Amino acid sequence: MSPPTVLRELVLASGSPRRSELLLREGYAFTVDVPRTEEPLLGHFTPRELVLRHARHKAAAVAPRHRDAVVLAADTLVVLAGQILGKPANLREAASMLQSLSGREHVVCTGVWICCRALHVSRGFVARTFVRFKTLSAADIRAYLRDVHTLDKAGAYAAQEEGTRIIKEVRGDFDNVVGLPVGEVRKYLDPLLCAQ
Repeated sequence: MSPPTVLRELVLASGSPRRSELLLREGYAFTVDVPRTEEPLLGHFTPRELVLRHARHKAAAVAPRHRDAVVLAADTLVVLAGQILGKPANLREAASMLQSLSGREHVVCTGVWICCRALHVSRGFVARTFVRFKTLSAADIRAYLRDVHTLDKAGAYAAQEEGTRIIKEVRGDFDNVVGLPVGEVRKYLDPLLCAQ
């Protein structure tokens, strides 16, 4: 069976190289339009609500520039015992986050928003993956921070970069931990890309 004919352009509303790599791995052709939006950590929203609001806000910022295209946006947070771990401000904060995650299970939450103004479609979902860290010594943490750039990553780690050094177990979609649950995204995305 031949692949479906793609009729619409795909625009990724994200500057994340990890999300681009995941989409390229799945064979998608797309352009990148990075939204200029703030991502405040508002305390009165749950992590699920927050990632979905952030993703929708990113998509809405980009969609007016691409009326006929399908716009894909996402936002990922690491949540430990109800506490949101964002991107560390510096290496000291990154080390503190990794120490907090050591030997414990946390949740990686990704909100995804997909819209197309021409088709009057705007919808989203949240994917969750459970990750348990190995017990890390201070030396383990220093070595990881030396070898992996973590300051642009929620929770101060990258599952796809030396992840086996720090991760003991992943329950759920590994791609979601990297930054985009592409298997679930495909279910929403493909029908829109092929729609008249």
